[in-house]
Amino acid sequence: MDKTAKFIKNMPHSEVHNLVDLVEYREGRVESRTLSQGKNLSLTLFAFDKGEEISAHSSPGDAFVHILDGEAEITIGQEKFHLRAGQAIVMPAGIPHALYAVERFKMLLIVVFQP
Repeated sequence: MDKTAKFIKNMPHSEVHNLVDLVEYREGRVESRTLSQGKNLSLTLFAFDKGEEISAHSSPGDAFVHILDGEAEITIGQEKFHLRAGQAIVMPAGIPHALYAVERFKMLLIVVFQP
């Protein structure tokens, strides 16, 4: 592992990765792996078992979700969106949003906060 890298954690540096392999499904759980957490940005991988969810909440930053595997229902405000592997959506800052695993799914979450 590259000891000089200081901003990305919990994954080997200077290696090629398939993001979907960096977080595992666990029965009846939502698993996460934080890759970076800072004042202006956070990067987190998630794996949701089928039927698991994160209830409605809001964030002070814009949240970019990229589905890596499976199928999710994402609610933003009062609108529902169905996303599959390869698709992405932005959940705007200050707007309540929720995530539900229609099928088990994995995602990369990037939250950008005001500098």
